[in-house]
Amino acid sequence: MDLTIKSFIAKLNSLNFKGMYGDDFLLTWEKTYEELQAVFTVADALRCLRENNISARIFDSGLAVSLFRDNSTRTRFSFVSACNLLGLYVQDLDEGKSQIAHGETVRETANMVSFMADVIGIRDDMYIGKGNAYMREVAAAVTDGSRAGVLQQRPCLINLQCDIDHPTQCMADMLHLIHEFGGVENLKGKKLAMTWAYSPSYGKPLSVPQGVIGLMTRFGMEVTLAHPEGYEIMPEVEGIARKNAAESGGSFTKTNSMEEAFRGADIVYPKSWAPYAAMEKRTKLYEAGDFDGINALEKEMLAQNTLHKDWECTEEMMAGTRDGKALYLHCLPADITGVSCRQGEVSATVFERYRTKLYRQAGYKPYIIAAMIFLSKVKDPGQMLNEIHTRNTLRMMG
Repeated sequence: MDLTIKSFIAKLNSLNFKGMYGDDFLLTWEKTYEELQAVFTVADALRCLRENNISARIFDSGLAVSLFRDNSTRTRFSFVSACNLLGLYVQDLDEGKSQIAHGETVRETANMVSFMADVIGIRDDMYIGKGNAYMREVAAAVTDGSRAGVLQQRPCLINLQCDIDHPTQCMADMLHLIHEFGGVENLKGKKLAMTWAYSPSYGKPLSVPQGVIGLMTRFGMEVTLAHPEGYEIMPEVEGIARKNAAESGGSFTKTNSMEEAFRGADIVYPKSWAPYAAMEKRTKLYEAGDFDGINALEKEMLAQNTLHKDWECTEEMMAGTRDGKALYLHCLPADITGVSCRQGEVSATVFERYRTKLYRQAGYKPYIIAAMIFLSKVKDPGQMLNEIHTRNTLRMMG
């Protein structure tokens, strides 16, 4: 264990990530390649410490504020776990119990909850053009509060999913791939199929497929985006994926065939999402308070989904992957045919075969979030990891 921690510290000290100190984590493509590597390295170091019963607390006290504007299980508990790992207490901001309903501004709310806050985690993924913009408004507000001396410290913001990206999920997915394939260097040239899949529900955000193509193209992978016609994602994110692929030596392609995307793939990620055009329309309907229009749109989109029930990750689809043994990924919960729904994204046999690995995939998220916080709040992360290792405080006695 001693050599492992030292190797993590040595790797960290070889990277240039100084720009992360005091900064937020909102979109993966805003970070440099070495900054992403620093997150993976710190996440692995923190995981190693916990697995060896060593406390990784860097805070004696402090507050982390969470704001979830959409339902969540994995990300909510991953954020709490990450903050607790580092020694922070988490308080959920319930907007229904705050003064926001009485007209309190974003600037005022952000400062009022941040007097002793070190971190703010926000999930705001339902409306196109809104979620990431809201996070940046909060970030600007706490920056002003810090500069004015109202806040003793500026809390860092962590994007727990927005309308554009889901960085904590996609970074956890990537760390899972790094471990599964024995190192980031082994991912170059691997084929990943990010495909739409049928779901009996409507309104799933675009941020996972967008986050996946925006991140995996950074590492020289051959990424294919597949969906039926009419299920497009944000064109600007596709542009980012193309640029990333060109710079990394990988590739980014599109197809309207799930079978084509699966053919020869090393990794498959079948996941339902709502069409970009429909999500834009829904946002406008909500702004106008047109709930009859919203209900009509939902019925229209559900009917459209039923035209593509053949977009399912079945044993037959998996047989077309490389040696029939591609790694199956999902952010969970998956719509499992015959289990959670009559027909869904993935067959029960495929899901069950990969279930343990899927849980491991999800298990990287608390460490990814903790690493994002660690790198924002600690000026010399390598030295801090060495101090944690040297003091050797047991997390659990006995």
